[in-house]
Amino acid sequence: MRALATDAGPRASLRPMQEADLDAVYEVELRAYPFPWTAGIFRDCLRADYPSWVLVEDGRIIGYFLLSLAADEAHVLNVCVAPECQGLGHGRRLLRAILQLARGRGAHRVFLEVRPTNKGAIALYDSEGFNEIGRRPRYYPAANGREDALVMAIELLPPE
Repeated sequence: MRALATDAGPRASLRPMQEADLDAVYEVELRAYPFPWTAGIFRDCLRADYPSWVLVEDGRIIGYFLLSLAADEAHVLNVCVAPECQGLGHGRRLLRAILQLARGRGAHRVFLEVRPTNKGAIALYDSEGFNEIGRRPRYYPAANGREDALVMAIELLPPE
């Protein structure tokens, strides 16, 4: 597989996730989220051949995404940037790579869920053209029970 073309700086590169990356990916997940995925979920997604990519800078994984594709729709399963690398454009780079990959695989729309409390992610998704299309009640675990998810989507227009 070839690397995805994106418009971010030269120091970080995107490449397909490999089984050997799972420990580093899981370590980032643990630091980034109060309710992280399990290592087994990552392993299962990789073995199910979901498009899974890592962002590598100076030999270390600083971000990743996992995507599900079916028919003409894509669903962002997980997208994450290491906490110490957030705010530097890496999330936008990953999101644009997701959209490029989805479009290249024939998707006409991309969906994702996000916590309403994740204002930074919501602002990023909104700035890249995602729109809120609904809510999933009690979708995420939270410190005091459950938290809703905002469902967002973007229509992928054919290249001009």
